[in-house]
Amino acid sequence: MNILHSIVSVLLVFAILVQHRASGLSATFGGSGASNFVQRRGAEKVIYKASIWLSVAFFALSVLRWYIY
Repeated sequence: MNILHSIVSVLLVFAILVQHRASGLSATFGGSGASNFVQRRGAEKVIYKASIWLSVAFFALSVLRWYIY
């Protein structure tokens, strides 16, 4: 169980770090006036969905480990 949890955590970190950011920190504080709609396509969509599923798996494994150990 520990090995599976470690593998999921490393994959989750990798999936989060690989994702592309369309706007930088300046857009957070009003640097760009236009509102941008980001549509994910291809590999970017797969990585986005994989990060969601990996985070769900990480949370489920954490709860499962809490009740087993």
